[in-house]
Amino acid sequence: MIYSIEFYNAAVLAEVEGWPAGINASFTRIAEQMVESGPNLGLPYTRPFGDGLFEIRAKGEEGIGRAFFCTLVGRRIVILHGFIKRTRQTPPKELRTARKRLKEMQHG
Repeated sequence: MIYSIEFYNAAVLAEVEGWPAGINASFTRIAEQMVESGPNLGLPYTRPFGDGLFEIRAKGEEGIGRAFFCTLVGRRIVILHGFIKRTRQTPPKELRTARKRLKEMQHG
């Protein structure tokens, strides 16, 4: 069950690639597992946010990274938005960005 991972745009790819090494390594391990097993890894690796939006929960010594994603027909996983988490709760601004991009992917 092989999936492919894509990024919403080059800026999202650059954001995730720019994460500190430990967080980036965690993201990469989770993403590789998603390619092999599918996107529904469950906690502590992935979590649903409702309406087709999910998050990857990357953690390293430097902190916590979050990447929102959706799945599309053809076993495609699209990383919509990524950020370094600095507060306990996901900032509303980050969630709004991810939901806006999700709607664009779902409705063209």
